[in-house]
Amino acid sequence: MLKKKAIQFDKEINFKKAQYFFINKKWDSTLVYSMKQLNTSKNKELADYCHYLRGNSLRQLKLFQEAKREFSFVSKNFMFYQLVNKFLGEVTLELKQYEKAIHYFKEVEKISTTNNPDYKISIIYQNLGICHLHLNQFNDAEEYFFKSLKLQEEEKNAVSLIGLYTNIANLYYLQYKDKQAIPYFEKAYNLSQKTIDFDLKKNTTQNMAAVEENKGNYKKALAYRKEYEQWKDSLNNQNKIWAVADYEKKFAVAQKQKQIKVLEVENRLKNTQRNGFFFAAIGLLLILTAGVYLYAQKVKNGKIILLQKNKLDQLNATKDQLFSIVSHDLRSSVNALKTSNAKLSATLETKNYDELNQLIIQNSTIASGAYNLLDNLLHWAMLQTKQLYFHKESIHLYSIVQQIEYNYKPLLLDKAISFENLVSKNSFIFVDLDSLKIVLRNLLDNAIKFSNEEGKISFYTRETNPDFCDLILEDNGIGMSPETIKELLTDNTSLLAKKNNSEIIGTGLGLQLCKQMIRKNGGTLAIESELNIGTKMILTFPKTTPNG
Repeated sequence: MLKKKAIQFDKEINFKKAQYFFINKKWDSTLVYSMKQLNTSKNKELADYCHYLRGNSLRQLKLFQEAKREFSFVSKNFMFYQLVNKFLGEVTLELKQYEKAIHYFKEVEKISTTNNPDYKISIIYQNLGICHLHLNQFNDAEEYFFKSLKLQEEEKNAVSLIGLYTNIANLYYLQYKDKQAIPYFEKAYNLSQKTIDFDLKKNTTQNMAAVEENKGNYKKALAYRKEYEQWKDSLNNQNKIWAVADYEKKFAVAQKQKQIKVLEVENRLKNTQRNGFFFAAIGLLLILTAGVYLYAQKVKNGKIILLQKNKLDQLNATKDQLFSIVSHDLRSSVNALKTSNAKLSATLETKNYDELNQLIIQNSTIASGAYNLLDNLLHWAMLQTKQLYFHKESIHLYSIVQQIEYNYKPLLLDKAISFENLVSKNSFIFVDLDSLKIVLRNLLDNAIKFSNEEGKISFYTRETNPDFCDLILEDNGIGMSPETIKELLTDNTSLLAKKNNSEIIGTGLGLQLCKQMIRKNGGTLAIESELNIGTKMILTFPKTTPNG
C-alpha cells in the first residue's frame, strides 16, 4: 500500500524517500524525510501517512512518548487507523499506562475477533491480559489469557505460547496459587526446549530454578541453575561460579544435616547400651593403651606430614612448570600481536588492503590461540583443585557435535575445511555435558590446526561394545608418528609439548585436560594416525542405560 501511495504521489519526493526508508527499516532517515514532507505539504492524506510512519519509526527506536504523540495526530479516517490503535496500545503498555493501553486494545477488539493480516487477535487478548495483570485485576487477566491460549494453541507459535504460559504462571504466582502456577512454568520450560531461542531457554530455566528453590528442592534447583548458566554461556562470568557454588553449598549443607541427624540417632542408641561396667573397662583399657596410642598417632602424623610435603612439592613443581610454559606461550602470543600490529600500522599508510586483511586474520588467529590457552588453563586448574563440578546425565551425541560444529564454523570456513557430522542420531551417552564440550572443542581445534587447506574432518560413531559408544574424530591432516602417539597417550606430569621445525605445537595442556576429563567420565582415548595421511581420535564413553 505504501508503494502504491508513493506512485500515486510521484511528485512528492520527500514522501517517496520516507516510504522507501521505512520499508527498508532505516528509521532515522524515515523521520527526516517524513518531517520534510510535513513541512512542505498540506495534503491531509499524506500527513496521516507521515505521522503513521513517524510513530512507527519512533516506536522501533523505543522513543515511546514521542511515538504516542505522533500516532495521536493521525485522523480516524486513516485507512490503517485500526493498526494505529494497536500500536498506541503497545506504546502505552511500554509506558506502563495500563488503563490507556486497555482502552486502545479494546478498540481493536471491537472491530474484529478474527485474525487480521497485520496482527493476530490472540496477541491482542494476551496484551489485554498483561495490562489487567499489572493492575491486579486478576479475574479479567485470567479471562483474556485463556482466550488467547485457546487461539494460540491452534496457531502453534512456540515463542508466543512460551510467553503466554509464563504470563499465566505469574498470574497464579501473584495470587499464591502455586499449584496452578507451576504446571504453566513447566509447560513454558518444556516448550522452550524445542526452540532455538537461547534467551527463552535461559528465562524458562531460571523460572524453574526459582520454583524448585521455593519448594526447598535444592538438588533440582541446582540442575536448573546449571542448565541456565549453560544457555547463558559465559565462562568468564564470575556470577556463574558463585551461583553454582551457592547451590552446591545449600545441597551439601542439606546432606550434611541429614548425616548429622543419623549420627545423633546412632549415638543415642549407643548411650542406652552402655553401662557402668563397660565404662570402667574402657577406662582401664584407655590407661593401658594411652602410651601406645599416642606413640602410634605420632608416627602416623609424621607419615601424613611427609606424604603431604611430597605431594605439595610435586604440586609446586607442576605449578612452576605450568607457569613457565604458559608465560612463555602468552609472551610469544603477545609479542606476535605486537609485531603484527606494527606491520598493520605500517600497512595502513600504504593502504595495501590485501595485506591488511591477512594481518587482521593473523591477529585473530593469535588472539584465539591465547584465549584457548587461558580457557584450558582455567579448566585444568579447577580440575586439579577439585572445583570443577561434574554432573553426569544422558546426552544426545549428535546434537552436541552439531553445536561444536556451529562454534567452529568460522575457523572451518577460513581454511575451506569440509565438516561431516555422521554421528548416529540414536546415540545417547552418560557423561557430564560441560566436560564433554571441552574435550570435543580441544580435539576439533587440534584437527583444524593440523589439517591442510581444503581438508576434511568427520565425526562418526561405531558400535563395538553393547555398553559403550565409540565417537571418532577423523581428519586427513599431517598425521603423527608412532613415537608421538605413544608420548601423547603416556600418563605423566609433563605438560611441555615437542617442537617441530621451530614452531611451537602447544603446551600439551589441552590434551592433558582432555585425557583427565575423559577418564573422569568413565571413558578412554585411543589414537590411530599415519604421517601425511591423517589421524583418528577414538573416544569411548559409557552409553545411557535404559534406567539412566
